[in-house]
Amino acid sequence: MIELKDIHTWYGDSYILQGVSLAVNDATIVTLLGRNGMGKTTTVRSIMGLTPPRKGSIVYNGQEIVGLPPFKIARLGIGLIPQGRMIFSSLSVTENLKMAARTGGKPDPWTLEKVFTVFPKLAERRKNKGNLLSGGEQQMLTIARALMTNPDLLLFDEPSEGLAPVVVDEVFRVIRELKAAGQSILLVEQDFGMAMSVADYAYIMSKGTIVYESTPDKLIDNESVKSTYLGVGE
Repeated sequence: MIELKDIHTWYGDSYILQGVSLAVNDATIVTLLGRNGMGKTTTVRSIMGLTPPRKGSIVYNGQEIVGLPPFKIARLGIGLIPQGRMIFSSLSVTENLKMAARTGGKPDPWTLEKVFTVFPKLAERRKNKGNLLSGGEQQMLTIARALMTNPDLLLFDEPSEGLAPVVVDEVFRVIRELKAAGQSILLVEQDFGMAMSVADYAYIMSKGTIVYESTPDKLIDNESVKSTYLGVGE
């Protein structure tokens, strides 16, 4: 579905991504792991055109997207759940969702009714403004808003960050439901256990490069790699 080939991205004079290559196949969840500051969010931003690569190729459904503006990349069918949520705090839950609505030409698109079935708490708070929602509710709204664009590929950037364990469980309930429905996902996540519970394939990033890749079962058994690059041990 999407393939990054030898991506090099800078922030000003800072050389962040130093030859990143990875792929997400159709109807799979790929997770991108690594310590903070290793380039994971920059990878997501590079895909979306928010921090365009200076070198390399990103091919989405057979089309080169490096150089396209972010709005055109989104219209091609890539949805973003950004780090930090970034909802419209002055708008209601319903208004946030309606602003993003796009069917994508799908026979069974995400609608308000469908979203509220998956996120019953949002249904209860549909008239509340974004700034009156809890952190967990805001995260649910961010995910729901991305679903309303009816994307073929979803980019999750640290969806569990700063959330209570019970809310993290809820986030990953939704991710599992999306997986069961065949949604393609690139998941950037710090919670190793949760990421491994949903992923079909895993990449580890360190200092702007991919240093390891495997299926989750092989990574779970590799204590050396987990300790070195993730700070996860037995």
